[in-house]
Amino acid sequence: MSVSEQHRRLNPRPFDTDWLVLKALHQAIAARIPAIVRQGTQALDFGCGSKPYETLFTARGVRYRGADFDGSPDIAIDSVGHLHAPDNSCDLLLSFQVLEHVRDLQTYFSEARRVLRPDGAMLLSTHGTWFYHPHPEDHRRWTREGLIGDITANGFEVTDCVPILGPLAWSTLIRLTCAYYALRRIPVIGRPVGAALALVMNLRAMVEEALTPAWVTRDNACIYLVTARPVEKAAS
Repeated sequence: MSVSEQHRRLNPRPFDTDWLVLKALHQAIAARIPAIVRQGTQALDFGCGSKPYETLFTARGVRYRGADFDGSPDIAIDSVGHLHAPDNSCDLLLSFQVLEHVRDLQTYFSEARRVLRPDGAMLLSTHGTWFYHPHPEDHRRWTREGLIGDITANGFEVTDCVPILGPLAWSTLIRLTCAYYALRRIPVIGRPVGAALALVMNLRAMVEEALTPAWVTRDNACIYLVTARPVEKAAS
């Protein structure tokens, strides 16, 4: 992910096709931070990419480290998904739009639990629905119930699950994205016409989101933002 893509994820523009979903995710993460961090909190971003949300945490006095397979992360991840980080080395495990790309959920969550302190927390977002987007793989979409079930089965207690963007809005964004990339193929006028379409369709999606009942969005969201805590291991 380039620096420009990093900036776009944190500060999307109304003529981006995914403006509404990225804006809503940014707001949801920012709203959750005060309840789970304090000055000096040690955070590890497991699958950080270009660290698009780093500044949201460092602005709160969090000591942030990113982990990934490639690039120049603070912490390396090996080919089988193990973190090169000590046990009980962080207070907060971050995972933003990574889980759908993880082939082995058991290893991912096991590593998350290993590096988390017993009183730590995990803040995780992933898709309920979206396009197939391999980076380099793309394995899953979740219902709310299924996501909570998978996280719980892997040693965490889910304390909060926030749905982001309901079906009226995200279905509009999916149609917009298809049209936008078709328009981009047209020389000269394709890109500006696509940008204008994105602006109009984003405004439409905003109205649709405002009209969608909360009970519909709850179980049909584009993204879920989950807060969870590691469950104490039973004595053997």
